[in-house]
Amino acid sequence: METIQMQVPLVFLVLPLFVFGAPADASGPQEVTITSNSCKRCCDSLDAPGSSEASPGRNSPHSLPYIIPEVRPYINITILKGDKGDQGEPGIPGKWGKEGPPGERGAPGPKGSKGQMGAPGDPCKHQYAAFSVGRKKALHSSEGYQALIFDTVFVNLYSHFDMFKGKFYCYVAGLYFFSLNVHTWNFKETYMHVMRNDQEEVILYAQPSDRSIMQSQSLMLELRENDEVWVRLYKRERDNAIYSDNVDIYITFSGYLIKPSLE
Repeated sequence: METIQMQVPLVFLVLPLFVFGAPADASGPQEVTITSNSCKRCCDSLDAPGSSEASPGRNSPHSLPYIIPEVRPYINITILKGDKGDQGEPGIPGKWGKEGPPGERGAPGPKGSKGQMGAPGDPCKHQYAAFSVGRKKALHSSEGYQALIFDTVFVNLYSHFDMFKGKFYCYVAGLYFFSLNVHTWNFKETYMHVMRNDQEEVILYAQPSDRSIMQSQSLMLELRENDEVWVRLYKRERDNAIYSDNVDIYITFSGYLIKPSLE
């Protein structure tokens, strides 16, 4: 009985040393042998008398092993996280993948702003046009249509007006101004058209009268290259005539380019 009383307090003194003050070179669980007649292993059954694996009786001199589990400290990793590092250098580009199918046509975008003025055009091409011609002879129209031919030149820049055909040929597309002036004949009708190609644009008309007067017509036309502008007389059931005296010029036809086309 004295032996048991001396060993039990020793167990409580040795046990904290293994839990809180284990040696630094201990890498695994430590096995402590405690001699006590009243100790049993945790896996032994309390209700299995006569079993060969049951713990010995109180008076058994056998010693029982006691396993102390390893105690590892808990470390909070979040408090050990450092600051964000600098961005690394770009890696080597990978290989190009296969080309995909073309996508659908997108919606038209907004209209862009007006561009800058282009460079000057070809200096060899004239950007001017002007003519002014007249007629000294009176004219009586024949049957049907008749072109008005002129015999006097005031201005014919770059010879754009053909005096033999009585037509102005457009070599510089753009906006033009034209003017036609005639003198009517007593008791005769004056019936004329300013033509663009084969299309009547404006008419100059005067009814028969007992006195002759000056008549005029003017217009602006936007011409394309190779357009023709000329004056046509048309005889109906009445005589159609324009007056002149072979001395003064009563009949004039003029035109000039106001602004060339940008196209």
